[in-house]
Amino acid sequence: MANFHSYLRLTRLTPLAAALLLAGCASFSPDGGMAEVAALADARTGVPDALSAGDGEDRLAPLLAQPLSADGAVRIALMNNPGMKSALAALGASEADLVQSGRLRNPGLSFGRSHGSEGHEIERGVSVDLAGLLTMPMRLNIERGRFEQAKLQAASQAVQLASDTRRAYFTAVAAVQTEQFMQRALVSAEAGAQLATRLRQAGNWSRLDQARQQVFYADAVSDLARARHQATAARERLTRLLGLWGRQAAFALPERLPELPARAEEAANIEAQAMEQRLDVQMSKLDAQATASALGLSRVTRFVNVLEVGYTSKSTSAAPRENGYEVALELPLFDWGTARQARAQAIYEQALQRTAGTAVNARSQVREAYSSYRTAYDLARHYRDEVVPLRKTISHEVLLRYNGMLASVFELLSDAREQVASVNAAIDTQRDFWIAQTELQSAINGSGVSTSKD
Repeated sequence: MANFHSYLRLTRLTPLAAALLLAGCASFSPDGGMAEVAALADARTGVPDALSAGDGEDRLAPLLAQPLSADGAVRIALMNNPGMKSALAALGASEADLVQSGRLRNPGLSFGRSHGSEGHEIERGVSVDLAGLLTMPMRLNIERGRFEQAKLQAASQAVQLASDTRRAYFTAVAAVQTEQFMQRALVSAEAGAQLATRLRQAGNWSRLDQARQQVFYADAVSDLARARHQATAARERLTRLLGLWGRQAAFALPERLPELPARAEEAANIEAQAMEQRLDVQMSKLDAQATASALGLSRVTRFVNVLEVGYTSKSTSAAPRENGYEVALELPLFDWGTARQARAQAIYEQALQRTAGTAVNARSQVREAYSSYRTAYDLARHYRDEVVPLRKTISHEVLLRYNGMLASVFELLSDAREQVASVNAAIDTQRDFWIAQTELQSAINGSGVSTSKD
């Protein structure tokens, strides 16, 4: 190798020396890009330091010791979800590709010995991939762009996981609230059915009135069974997103959904925010830039595909030692690289159109998400401020009339049936609002509205 270095100095191949120096700078980062991923996720999930905190029973225990909040559920998911851990581990492979692109291909060594009438002959050679050295800076730039994309992808998965977790959390809490209400409704229906049976036996009610109360009770039984299953299914979905099992899966949920905010958020400049903050838009831009860099590399290597330079030494027993060098070059006699360049250009055009399509979709999705959010807020307020109070007023008035013997038991039980429908609808609208708010934040900060079911 000393002779090879002397050969490089003698020929003064400055590009080679520069490439060698550049190759020595390629190394792994201290955290594998985790700090940047955590910063991107923190700014978009509303739960700081969740990714950087790591996992572990000691960190989960305080969060599981009390009824979960939405932010607490997101924190657990970011710390503990196996899919999220897998996405973060994938950063290592991308960084390894980046480091590998900045390292030289191992030099080739050759040795030959032959015998003849004039004695024996020995040939020695060392070769290095000169084309790889010269294109190393461009390959480094390409892999650096891909590593940045990998970090954005990991952050995007974190934001999506946070969105999915919030959605599952509000669904689970609403299911708990509905199940509890249906339990109370079943008690009321059972009491009505028993009363109807006694009245029927006393001859004060018709068979039709009794049948109506019996079917109300039967419906309440089936409704409670469905509500219990929905509560179980919603809880299990949340459990999967949290990555919990065993005793950890016995976490507690609050009995009611959070109250509605005092006022809805204004649309303002949500489209501009989406263009600036959405990670899929940023990834699409990086993809176009990386494709452009690859196109530049394709042009550089259009004519020169294999270029190797090396040191050779030859000696025989009957003559002095001979030194020199050799260059191996692939001649573009049949393939001039036009097809590769045309393909690279077409791929670049694809990347540009994908970027434009991503931007158009992002703007549309954020407008649609805001419409859903505002509609859900107005409906939830309508039920909270209008429908439920009116239903309570009606129930109170019917009860007063029943106590004053101005209304029958049938009217009282009929009102109870109507109240069940109204309260369930109010719970659903409140749940839909919090889910719509989650979808809006996902449309602004993440990669759009999730369609995943698990």
